[in-house]
Amino acid sequence: MPDPSPIFRFAPSPTGALHLGNGFSALYSFAAAQATQAAGGRFLLRVEDIDQGRCRPEYEAAMLADLAWLGLVWETPVRRQSEHMADYAAALATLDDAGLIYPCFCTRKQIAREIAAAPSAPHGPDGARYPGTCRNLSKSARKDKIAAGTPYALRLDSAAAAARVAANLTWHDRGKGIQTCRPTAHGDVVLARKDTPTSYHLAVTVDDALQGVSCVTRGMDLFAASHVHRLLQALLDLPTPEYDHHRLLLDDEGSRLAKRQGSISLADMRAAGTDPVALRRDLGFEF
Repeated sequence: MPDPSPIFRFAPSPTGALHLGNGFSALYSFAAAQATQAAGGRFLLRVEDIDQGRCRPEYEAAMLADLAWLGLVWETPVRRQSEHMADYAAALATLDDAGLIYPCFCTRKQIAREIAAAPSAPHGPDGARYPGTCRNLSKSARKDKIAAGTPYALRLDSAAAAARVAANLTWHDRGKGIQTCRPTAHGDVVLARKDTPTSYHLAVTVDDALQGVSCVTRGMDLFAASHVHRLLQALLDLPTPEYDHHRLLLDDEGSRLAKRQGSISLADMRAAGTDPVALRRDLGFEF
């Protein structure tokens, strides 16, 4: 039987030092679990380390130290995505058996050139969508390319997927209410690559279901991704959690905090003697 307790999670990637925006997201999820303790609310930490080229053990160790300094306590063992590739392979096999994925042999440069040459490239929430170049390749052409060792990714055929699900797929967002899924909003998203045998979209959908997450708390920058996740839930016959997309912390120039922009890290704040209790209160968390 599914766990009836409210379950929340924070799922960072150990690709660098956590910044204040990451800390806010972790605290937001933890506070939600704390608020439901009377009903058995639980807080999980998940390490999203599918990108083995960028994820490092030292980043994970530092991440755990930062979260403990913030005052977070989580259940163990922690789920690490790199240890559960069989779960994602099984989900891919289900989609493949249904004829909903196809190999894409296009490089990023080829895709960019094709989009640039198109008079009106279709756009989605993340910008120009993949134009579907490899979607209609014949089986023999695909077989020949694979036999020749041509690298490829596995993409979801969003049009075929949309045809297989109910027209009124919905989910509930705590801030925006009932949302209706647009299955083709992101186009034919990548679900796996040769060097990374699963994608964020597939792994997070499978993980949330397997861990029984009842409410997904995450930043507003991931709101649009819910269309992909709700579609995958329907295709894989997985439960649909509630969603709660929180505000983003911004820097002095109005840009969201990000690792790649060198935003101040929690480790730096800790080393500078920042009081974590005062920091939590400044961010609006009273625990």
